[in-house]
This record gives sequence, C-alpha cells and structure tokens, in this order.
Amino acid sequence: MDKIAVLIPCYNESKTIEKVVMDFARVLPEAVIYVYDNNSSDGTDRIAKQAGAVVRYEYQQGKGNVIRRMFREIDAECYIMADGDDTYPAEFAPKMAEKVLERHVDMVVGDRLSSTYFTENKRPFHNFGNSLVRKSINVLFHTDIKDIMTGYRAFSYQFVKSFPVLSKGFEIETEMSIHAADKNMFVENVVIDYRDRPQGSESKLNTYSDGMKVLLTIAKLYRTYKPLGFFGTLAFVLTMFAAILFEPIIVTFAKTGEVPRFPTLIGCGFILMSAIQAFFSGMILQTISQKNRQDFEMELHRIRAKFDEMK
Repeated sequence: MDKIAVLIPCYNESKTIEKVVMDFARVLPEAVIYVYDNNSSDGTDRIAKQAGAVVRYEYQQGKGNVIRRMFREIDAECYIMADGDDTYPAEFAPKMAEKVLERHVDMVVGDRLSSTYFTENKRPFHNFGNSLVRKSINVLFHTDIKDIMTGYRAFSYQFVKSFPVLSKGFEIETEMSIHAADKNMFVENVVIDYRDRPQGSESKLNTYSDGMKVLLTIAKLYRTYKPLGFFGTLAFVLTMFAAILFEPIIVTFAKTGEVPRFPTLIGCGFILMSAIQAFFSGMILQTISQKNRQDFEMELHRIRAKFDEMK
C-alpha cells in the first residue's frame, strides 16, 4: 500500500504533463505518481513515463471511466487527484494530504472559486455553470462544499473504496460531492490558486453538453439520495395543477349546482391520483434509502478492517 498516491487522469496533455508530474514529485517526494492515459494520441504516456510517473491505461473514453479504474486498482492511505493540464498548483498537495493523514478527513476539496478562478478562467459560461452547480447542490443536499466541480481533491482510503462510480465523464466530480454530502463524509475545503490552461492546451470540457450532463446528474442523484424530497415536490406540483383546473369547476358548481366540464373534472381526479402515488412512492423509497445508509455504515467498518490489515 502506498502512503500517498497522486492520481492524474490524462487525455492528450503532452504540453503540460511533464511539468505536472515533476511538480508533484518535488512537493511530495514520498508519493507514487500515477498517470492514467485515456487513449491519448499525442504521446502523453511516453512523456509521463520519462518524467518518472507510473503510467497505466484506461481504454473506455471518459474521465469517470478513468477514475473508476484508478480507484479499483490503487491502494493508498491518501489519494491526491489532479488534472494533467497544469491548472492546479502542486504546492497545495502537502496541506491536502496532511488533512487526510492527520485529521482523517474523507475528502479534501481544492477550492478554486474562493481564489483566482473567476479572474483566471476566460470562459464566462464555465464561471456561471460552476456557481449554479455549487448553489444547487449546497441547497438541495444541505452542505457547504465551496467548489463542486474542481478536479483537485484528496481522499481517504475509506472514501475511495466506498464510492460507487456511476458517471462516465466530467460529471464525476459532481457525483463525488453529492456522495460525500449524502453519506455524511468528513469534508474540508482548502483554498487553492487556479491558473488557466497554458497557450496551446485545449480544454476537453464542452460548456453546454457537459454542463447539461452535470445538471441532469444532479437531478438523478437527488431523486436517488433524496426520494421523498424529489417525489414530494412532484406530488406538490401535480396537486397545485389539479387545484388550478378544479377551481373554476367548483366555483361554477357553487353558483349553478351544475358541473359543465366533466372531462376536466375527471382529468383533475387522475392528476390528483398521480400526486398521491408520487408522494407514497417517495415515502417508500425514502425508507429504502435509509436502510441503504445503515448498510453503508456497516460497509465502512469492513473497509476500515481491511485497511488496518493492509497497513
């Protein structure tokens, strides 16, 4: 088992990967640096190997697929995850590792948004998207994670081995944040500097398509982790819709004693039945979710026991 493992997922980062590997080797000489190449065609793997990294491969395209492979294959007391594009300064890694190793933090978030991100990042829709995602998750999941979509994080062994990676692409960071919030993981933020990509290095993130995937991921995970909130909201909306349709019917009936629009009345009945069904579905799924949380806590005990055996 490694003391500290630096995990760097890469896709066509030949212009920056050498500097990234050497920077982390300088600030964390005791760490093993792993570069996982995701079908690069520009020699990223060769450059990383020459710089001293352990190079491995993931052939399913997508950052989520790479992280799934990393988390399965590597055992370490502390994991540092960073991108290979040289946007995250390695100098903050020792402080992040210390929080995991000394304070037993499960996930340390490298917070770009509280420092230089909004001035360094030249893509305004990225800035807006990061703020929107952060606000949405912190409100929906009652947490205080400062930077939801940062790729600079540190993890404990317990977090890595208990995190079910479902996302295939860039929405993986959102999934990590929601998992940590829902499972009451110990999360701390470290404010880091952020620098934009150097000239000639291009982002693989598509502002609109990947942004939409992230928002859909939030909705799906809210449905999974907070089913009573999700289906309760749906039930409320359906009830309000039925009430709006029913209001002129009841007013007419009160005045004339007649019901002139039977199809609308029948439709109101079906909508109200759907609302009731949604509400009770949410209650049932909430009970199942609570049982899953209990099972998860027992799984953490098993993971801890295995960790102690491996140390």
